[in-house]
Amino acid sequence: MEIKGKRIGIAVTGSFCTIGEAMVEFERLVFMGADVTPIISSNVATIDSRFGTAEEIRRRLELISGKKCIDSIAEAEPIGPKRLLDLVLVAPCTGNTLGKIANGITDTPVTMAVKAHLRNQMPVVLAIATNDGLAGNARNIGSLLNTKNIYFVPFGQDDAIKKPASLVAKFRMIVPAIEHALEGKQIEPVLM
Repeated sequence: MEIKGKRIGIAVTGSFCTIGEAMVEFERLVFMGADVTPIISSNVATIDSRFGTAEEIRRRLELISGKKCIDSIAEAEPIGPKRLLDLVLVAPCTGNTLGKIANGITDTPVTMAVKAHLRNQMPVVLAIATNDGLAGNARNIGSLLNTKNIYFVPFGQDDAIKKPASLVAKFRMIVPAIEHALEGKQIEPVLM
């Protein structure tokens, strides 16, 4: 399905080392004609890291989208009842956020956006970046792989020797994963 004209929420969580890769794909979505709305977790909104400051991330997202970041639970809640989006992309999706989504915990702007959007039985695409994907979060990934309207950007181990439990999405696959999700399909192979 074509991306042009689609209203896509781009929800960013605190895997700070992968936010730069995700930003390139957000720019690609805008270039393809998507209407993107940035949503940031509380950590992204407040933590400065060696990969950039919270203000720099916010500024870049707002520049890409032309919109103010949704950064509170109250601002994210209307996404569902007002049917504001066609799809929500969580990129990067940390293990913490992944676990919360899998277990119905709604205590951040990103998890509220996902919950609000899913109430309309609309697609949510997860681009995971977690150091415990093959450990504590393996069960959450398995659960979400079997959850209606949840789709994954293909992912794999990023460093099997130094970080054997770590999984990271292939961010360059965000656009095709979204195109498939808009048609109700999981892009395959999901494991790369």
